[in-house]
Amino acid sequence: MTAILPIRIALYEPDIPQNTGTILRLAACLGVETHIIDPAGFPTSDRAFRRAGMDYLDQVEIARHADWDAFETWRAGAAARLIVFTTHARRSYLEHAFRRGDVLLFGRETSGVPEKVHAAADARLLIPMRQGLRSLNVAMAAAMAVGEAMRQTQAQASGES
Repeated sequence: MTAILPIRIALYEPDIPQNTGTILRLAACLGVETHIIDPAGFPTSDRAFRRAGMDYLDQVEIARHADWDAFETWRAGAAARLIVFTTHARRSYLEHAFRRGDVLLFGRETSGVPEKVHAAADARLLIPMRQGLRSLNVAMAAAMAVGEAMRQTQAQASGES
């Protein structure tokens, strides 16, 4: 199966299965390849996903990586930029120029990503929010980020500004 969009989603050690399921549904509907970086906080086999009622699993391309190092080996071979979404960034995702082939990475719902992931990022972005609020749900953040990346990369593909 070939991804429709030239953007990829990566989930770093996800720990809430419902959020992962929502992100996989987003990816299936939009044709976005999704990478799961283990260890996850729940079983991520196809069998476990199907048991959880993810009947659209055949419609999403999922790449599983045993750990961060395995993901980084894949990413180096793919020559893909790593765009990390974090509440610790200063730059808004709306100010970033996404490119075809970018990997949009979202961290653990409970703890984000470690420093080694931040250090590997080509860009660290945040979704601006009202002062005093902690964070968006990771599936909501992924939908917003993919939407903006899709808007920009489709404009690039069609030659628009």
